[in-house]
Amino acid sequence: MANSSGSNEPVTVQSVDRAIEILELLLREGEAGISEIADELGVHKSTASRLVYTLQARDLVEQHGERGRFTIGIGMLRFAGAVTGQIDLARLGTPLCESLAEKLGETVNIAVLDGLVAINVSQARGTSAVAAQNWTGQRTPLHATSSGKVLLASMAEQDQENVLAGDLTAYTPNTIVEPDELRTVLKRVAEDGYATCFEELEPGLHAVAVEVLGPTGNVVAAISASGPAYRLSRKRIRQIARELRSAASELSGQLGYMR
Repeated sequence: MANSSGSNEPVTVQSVDRAIEILELLLREGEAGISEIADELGVHKSTASRLVYTLQARDLVEQHGERGRFTIGIGMLRFAGAVTGQIDLARLGTPLCESLAEKLGETVNIAVLDGLVAINVSQARGTSAVAAQNWTGQRTPLHATSSGKVLLASMAEQDQENVLAGDLTAYTPNTIVEPDELRTVLKRVAEDGYATCFEELEPGLHAVAVEVLGPTGNVVAAISASGPAYRLSRKRIRQIARELRSAASELSGQLGYMR
């Protein structure tokens, strides 16, 4: 996209750029007042105040004491924690995925919740894998994938209902789009300890997934194996689920979960 001067350089948003400058200043200096922030940005104090108070409303900066000085806020931890968690999952999960994919001969993925979809952070293809699809970094629907169902089953009831009340797209004739039917499936996921997907996202594709737990026992990811329907029969799916549980237990332990 070209900017107003005709250049192909990316167009930046000044207010966003200035907000980032404020965060960088606070990270560098530890704290700063409105006057210092205004000087750093080269703007009037009223402009600096509006930017700072917007960041404060999101808990990204905090004001301390009567001095009116600002520091980085606790809200930044949400971003740092999410990024660190995904990096740890990818770093720790990749060799595990590769080992499991070699053992099963199928494609193995690790996915995490990203809003109302799942995002794949790691993938390994087994020797028998026929599809060249790389799902790493791809967002997939919660209701139409095995990993998505695991993550959806672990969500708070209200968040789960928000998903069920949304757009449940039918990707194939087998996709479950009726909320009541999906609720029944999610209850079964909790009972069985794994979720399945039989040609619900793509024709001819079967998959099974189990949960990965974080330090507090919360579900932080799902690990899945997928392959062609003719090879991943319902009987073999149950066998693979046991292998996935073992791998998920190992990864959960590496992430700090103690049973």
